[in-house]
Amino acid sequence: MPNTLATVMLVIWPVVIWRLYLALPPGRALIWSLLGAYLLLPPPPAAIDFPLMPALDKTSLPNVAILIVAFFVLRGENRPRLMPDNVMARWLLVVFVLSPIVTVFTNPEPLIFTETFIRGLYLQDAIAQPINRFILVIGFLMARQYLTTREDQRDLLLALVIAGLAYSLPILMEVRLSPQLNNWVYGYFQHLFSQTIRQGGYRPMVFLYHGIWLAYFVLTCLLAALALWRADRSTSRAKYMIAAFYLFGVLVLCKTLATLVYAGAAGALILFLNTRMQVKIAAVLAIITLSYPVLKSADLVPTDAILAQAEAISGERAQSLAFRFENEDKLVERAFLKPFFGWGIWGRNHLHDADTGHITSVSDGYWVIVIGVWGWVGYISQFGLMSLPIFLVWRELRHISRMDRERFERKARYTLMDRSHLGEDTDPGLSPYLGSLALMLGFNLIDLLPNATLTPTTWLIAGTLFGHAERLARRRKAGNPQTDGTKVGTQTVLKRRTVL
Repeated sequence: MPNTLATVMLVIWPVVIWRLYLALPPGRALIWSLLGAYLLLPPPPAAIDFPLMPALDKTSLPNVAILIVAFFVLRGENRPRLMPDNVMARWLLVVFVLSPIVTVFTNPEPLIFTETFIRGLYLQDAIAQPINRFILVIGFLMARQYLTTREDQRDLLLALVIAGLAYSLPILMEVRLSPQLNNWVYGYFQHLFSQTIRQGGYRPMVFLYHGIWLAYFVLTCLLAALALWRADRSTSRAKYMIAAFYLFGVLVLCKTLATLVYAGAAGALILFLNTRMQVKIAAVLAIITLSYPVLKSADLVPTDAILAQAEAISGERAQSLAFRFENEDKLVERAFLKPFFGWGIWGRNHLHDADTGHITSVSDGYWVIVIGVWGWVGYISQFGLMSLPIFLVWRELRHISRMDRERFERKARYTLMDRSHLGEDTDPGLSPYLGSLALMLGFNLIDLLPNATLTPTTWLIAGTLFGHAERLARRRKAGNPQTDGTKVGTQTVLKRRTVL
């Protein structure tokens, strides 16, 4: 069980957040409040559990504290405004938060077994679960307000690189000594030790839930370093590539095959493709994620081919993947018994032993958890909300492309500006980090199919993309999308805008 220090860390973290908001701009305070909590606070089961309130752990407690502190510390236009501008986003958010109420009222019956039972859902659940859902997206809603400019996005990427480099020290310690830091510091081991033994050594966890979560965090930091290197034009940009090489070495030591595959694919896309192609590929990844349950239920996912490829790399990994696919099939079949609003909480979405009631299925992928617990309505609202920023960015890029063509047609007779001078990544008003962030979110969505790596960084990245897309949309609708008028003689030269 968690020791006293675990409780103390949870209790004092709102004070840390308060000090951060007093000392830093809102965007940076948001980044370090969530990132610091994710990396340093004790993982579940450590939590503060007030009566009649959802338990506050390392994910939910910082979100609540950030919202409260921001309302008291920030003034004027900096006060939190949580409702998105986009109409579709508003509907998805409302459905995401409130649909558990319907889930509760469609699951009043207990699940009865020979020796025990699992209770049905009560009115108390209809109150607690919408609160939980709202708490989950606070980071996303705050990021869309405070992380909207290219400077904000650079702050986020730089924070990830700094955090990754600092966290690499305890990671390397656990690679050598076995994952014991959480046990030494907080008094308990957060997962099964047997799952940390890999390839004749250990898979580190530090203070995260599992080695997979840690490996994905290192991957995110690696991609952030590559994004900074790609966008930086100063003479000191080499430091980001050095950091990327180092973080890749750390990622290898995390001994998680999927993250290495993502690193190769996403890294190449960040380094060699322009912003528009990066966003298009991210949109394809989001579409695959959104349609995966349909493809899975229609038996259109090429599981045999995927398993064959995994077998060629590692028999152990192929066996693990086959186990996941087998459990997915069982859980999807059960989920579709209550397809619209799901089975609700308390493990009701799982398969159980008919006598003891013990859970006999394993849910690894976040998608199958969501669709089993909250049904299709919950799945579409949550994954739609996470994917929407990519599609909004894609839409704004298409508008900019169209305006570029019209603008160059108007300017053709002046020959004052050459098309080759205007690279894709220096589009006026666009962040040079836009494509990289979209790819980081797209690959995270894909990883939610085999794993449950939904973390505060996922919501921060989605929120900053959403905020930037809304900012571009407001400028476009105001009729001043990207250009300034500058007089040259008697002619007006439209020059590229590089702010935002």
